[in-house]
Amino acid sequence: MLFYALALVAIALVAGVFGFMGMGGASAPVAQILVGLFIAVFILSLIAGVLRR
Repeated sequence: MLFYALALVAIALVAGVFGFMGMGGASAPVAQILVGLFIAVFILSLIAGVLRR
């Protein structure tokens, strides 16, 4: 999931550099959502690992 978020961030950056605001504007929010989901799942897995001990 982190790979997809980083790929979409890279697409947004490249699109911003070349001026394709339609593609850059569309992929940046998706990347933000995926990074947020990754962080949430990471925190939940840390909590679950602590509770198993």
